[in-house]
Amino acid sequence: MSGGRFDGRVTIVTGAGRGIGRAIAERFGSDGAAVVIADLDDATAAEAARAIEAAGGRALAVHADVTRPGEVEALAAAATDTFGRIDVLVNNAGILRSTRAADVTAEEWHLVVDSNLTGSFLCARAAYPALRDSGHGRIVNVASMAGRATSTLGGVHYTTAKAGVLGLTRHLAREWARDGITVNAVSPGIVDTPMVRASTDAARMTQVLASIPLGRLADASEIASLVCYLASDEAAYITGTNVDIHGGELIIA
Repeated sequence: MSGGRFDGRVTIVTGAGRGIGRAIAERFGSDGAAVVIADLDDATAAEAARAIEAAGGRALAVHADVTRPGEVEALAAAATDTFGRIDVLVNNAGILRSTRAADVTAEEWHLVVDSNLTGSFLCARAAYPALRDSGHGRIVNVASMAGRATSTLGGVHYTTAKAGVLGLTRHLAREWARDGITVNAVSPGIVDTPMVRASTDAARMTQVLASIPLGRLADASEIASLVCYLASDEAAYITGTNVDIHGGELIIA
């Protein structure tokens, strides 16, 4: 596929087999990027890659647990070995658990924090040399409204991890600016994804919708549009920033 704003560029999207990650991957593919689909679920990753290729794009599915440094390094190597470069990294992988704070075990704490926060750092570190060499490296971290306030559906570990993603974004933006790499975050509210639907019953969903001024959940494609903007040349002077996208649910300075 050619004629898009990411022609000739290579994007890694983690957690891209379904939901927000898949929407982001497909948007990059439709805009001309070669897309590396990273996911724990091999079947959904392969399906997402086939969808991009069927639409005329280029894609590669890679099994990757972002909490494991060796698998993350292999992911970056697969991208450069196959496509020759890495221009964009989208840290989207993560999990949500709703356990109340007093009941969170140490194991569950590490599972959620490592998946959402540590994995983002490991992926950024692994991709850094190629992003630096690209001349216009971009990292976009998918944080959450939880990191700006508290989580509506997730537990204390999810809130803490997403707040950490915002700190990671600011620090990497400052440290890597001299390497020509911009680092930004997006903080969605509640997005209509299988993960959200699976964790929310009808009564709770009614309450959630009542709390959103726009009266609906976000569509994953709306998050994808924002991510792609921050990864584009149009956003070359934006770094260290978080952009909220939540339908007005959290309106603060």
